Amino acid sequence: MPSVKKGSAKPAAKKAPAKKAAAKTASKPRGGIAMLVTPSADLAAIVGAKPLTRADLTKKIWVYIKANNLQDSKDRRSINADAKLKPVFGGKAQVTMFEMTKLVNKHVK
Repeated sequence: MPSVKKGSAKPAAKKAPAKKAAAKTASKPRGGIAMLVTPSADLAAIVGAKPLTRADLTKKIWVYIKANNLQDSKDRRSINADAKLKPVFGGKAQVTMFEMTKLVNKHVK
């Protein structure tokens, strides 16, 4: 006999069984931060030429920036370009970290 809630003449609705997460397939395209991108020649000098996810690309750029002490000491949001980063930054000597993301996106396929 179906269970009945107090004060209700209707039987309680049965919950649908929990669906298992679908297994990821290799043919399914990845988007956003998980999307694989191929760096341009200028960007490959910093992160390597192999395709990598946008997340890994960002991590590698920050590792390079921190290893070479390129973050501005007074304004931590600004990145100072060295010889390798200047072509990626469109020839600019300094960019903000938000502007950097926009400029780096121009160097990936």
